[in-house]
Amino acid sequence: MKYLLYGATGYSGGLILERCLARGLNPVLGGRSEAVRALAESHGLEARVMALEDATALWRGLEGIGAVLHCAGPFSRTSKPMADACIAVAAHYLDITGEIGVFEALAARSNEAQAARVMLLPGAGFDVVPSDCLAAHLKRRLPDATRLVLAFESTSGLSRGTATTMVENVGRGGLIRRAGKLVRVPAAWRTRQVDFGAGPVIVTSIPWGDVATAWYSTGIPDIQVYTRLSVAQRRLLIATRYLGWLLASGPVQRWLKARVRSGAPGPSEQARARGASRIYGQAGNIAGQLVQARLTGPEGYTFTARTAVAALERVLAGDVKPGFQTPSLAFGPEFVLGIEGVRREDLPATG
Repeated sequence: MKYLLYGATGYSGGLILERCLARGLNPVLGGRSEAVRALAESHGLEARVMALEDATALWRGLEGIGAVLHCAGPFSRTSKPMADACIAVAAHYLDITGEIGVFEALAARSNEAQAARVMLLPGAGFDVVPSDCLAAHLKRRLPDATRLVLAFESTSGLSRGTATTMVENVGRGGLIRRAGKLVRVPAAWRTRQVDFGAGPVIVTSIPWGDVATAWYSTGIPDIQVYTRLSVAQRRLLIATRYLGWLLASGPVQRWLKARVRSGAPGPSEQARARGASRIYGQAGNIAGQLVQARLTGPEGYTFTARTAVAALERVLAGDVKPGFQTPSLAFGPEFVLGIEGVRREDLPATG
């Protein structure tokens, strides 16, 4: 199967390309600018330049391609044209988004993708492979679970792409899943204590991708996701409840994005090597029973490169399920345990 990596000139896309080459994979490189040609030539790879805004050019660019790993965000703008093209040419679609809106939009196209025999697999990176697989594992331990709590921390900085997505969503508040429905809540709506393995810490609610994906993976109707923040970061989130209208205005958005562009592309190689990620999950049922588990792994961007390429390898081997899939639905809860450096620990059940 011929496959395309779109967005390899970006930070995460570059890490994924490095991982592909280390694994003996030689993707066709796709991108929006001529810069992708120079990158492809430096590695002896084929390049295809195609703008996402030109549907006809995009379809031509995917000629002969059986799978696309899409890494060019913000995915709220880029996922639809790429998914449109993949469905049109019958190429499997994978991406590394963590955006709830993207998950929901692609889930709504599941029947369309099934008819085209195409798999739609968003969230093949740190968003949301480890947390999604942990959620599915907890559901397996407590089949009648009605509520799910997930929390995570990753000890490196942000890439420009991640920061840009955060800027575009500032002021929109939080999201939880309640009775199977997405429900808006204030930013930094709640805090709670969790133990990632080194003692209890305070985590803050955020609108992470699992609020969408864990519903499809587990059917658990009540879902909340948290992350570890500094006191200053939490206060800043709370401030967006009142200043969101200003932060979302055109001049402020342009200023914030200019600040993002002036910064480093992402965490340095040394920061990623030193970093780690930790995830906690808890599922409970009406009877008061609780199951808990923890998962540890590499730093988030390293995690993304490893899981995205592992998912691509599964697709290239023919392991596909047409329609919308989450990582655990596509490959099972144990998928994440095949990633280098990942360990899962079950905690004793209570109740």
